Amino acid sequence: MGLKKLAEKLADYNERLERGQTEQIKPDHVEKVLSKLRKKSADLESELSNATDPDKKSRLATKLDVAREQVARAEWLLGEIGQSD
Repeated sequence: MGLKKLAEKLADYNERLERGQTEQIKPDHVEKVLSKLRKKSADLESELSNATDPDKKSRLATKLDVAREQVARAEWLLGEIGQSD
């Protein structure tokens, strides 16, 4: 699953949270997305360290920043839905 799809899933979960529909958000689903985001981040870090083209390095660094931000959002979301139980 690509970074864009994972970010869309998180956005959907956040919308549900804002509407007060936390019972519809299953923590194991968020954990699964978080796991995929962490793997994607690790893959991007590895690819970035092996890249030699400056343009490619720049694109990978941008993607890595996005992935890290999404990981932080997923972790925050897990904390929020954990508090509501």
